[in-house]
Amino acid sequence: MKPRVLVSIVTHNSAAHLRLCLTSLRAQNYPQLAVRLWDNASTDRSAEIAAEFDDFIQTLHLSSRNLGFCAAHNRVIASSTSEYVLVLNPDVWLEPDFIANVVHALESDPKAGSATGKLWRWPADAAAGAIAGPPIPPGERIVDTTGIYFTPNQRHLDRGAGEPDRGQYDKREYVFGASGAAAFYRRAMLDDIQAGEEYFDKAFFAYREDADLAWRAQWMGWRCLYLPAATGYHVRRVLPERRAALPADINMHSLKNRLLMRVKNMDAGTYARHFIAITARDLLALGYVLLRERSSLRAFPLTFRALPRAWSCRKILQRRRRVSPREIRSWFSIRPVSKPA
Repeated sequence: MKPRVLVSIVTHNSAAHLRLCLTSLRAQNYPQLAVRLWDNASTDRSAEIAAEFDDFIQTLHLSSRNLGFCAAHNRVIASSTSEYVLVLNPDVWLEPDFIANVVHALESDPKAGSATGKLWRWPADAAAGAIAGPPIPPGERIVDTTGIYFTPNQRHLDRGAGEPDRGQYDKREYVFGASGAAAFYRRAMLDDIQAGEEYFDKAFFAYREDADLAWRAQWMGWRCLYLPAATGYHVRRVLPERRAALPADINMHSLKNRLLMRVKNMDAGTYARHFIAITARDLLALGYVLLRERSSLRAFPLTFRALPRAWSCRKILQRRRRVSPREIRSWFSIRPVSKPA
């Protein structure tokens, strides 16, 4: 029997794209598939659209309050015992063989605890009005993500983001981690790296939680496999160049989580090696917040409140880690890093 795959979807006012996302899942050619959806108190038609798929969605939970991306996914993941989990954004459309391709690859590579495919950008205006899959010719496809990587100053970015797809990411290889837009996880890895009952850190609420999980997985020796044959499209809303136009809560959580992620995962040697680059970026971020984004000042008391638990997670991770700081540092580069698979 083929391994079971849980697809975990968390929605919050996701009506514009949810129907297409669920339609693409229904078209998957993988048989052992269970879709569970958690709606975080949407005020649009998200719940109504999800109900149209009640013969396909195994579980639909309508929350009375917004628990955040992390806590909601934790509850969905914990409700299943499947061998694999696909954490999927509701604004992603997957090609029919996406799940089959990933499961086949992970079954043949026990070192890989997660996997990521190639997602292309799907313009929001085109996606909102579409009634079928993205009609984007191959020569016009723009890369959204082929996995994530870290720079020395601790920015985490999507490999290839915004680049025309000319085949430069057509090689199967290992990357630092999977983008949370469509992140495929081995259950054994999630159980290995979880903190208490959490897979994603609920203190993050949303944003950067995928990078935090990927960093923990790297410390524990799990690889992330990039599979160019597993493809789909993503409506990317949160981009660095659009920061000024994003909702205040998104920017605030992004700042808070950047600090928490470092407390939890960074070793002293890496911090010392990249101290100038990290500090320069921190000062720029602080100046920006003070001068132009004072709504993000809330990030600092929230970070302080979360510090004791973050430090506890750090101590546990440092005791259990299976790879050296030098191995982790090898992933931090100005240009995207990958390793042979």
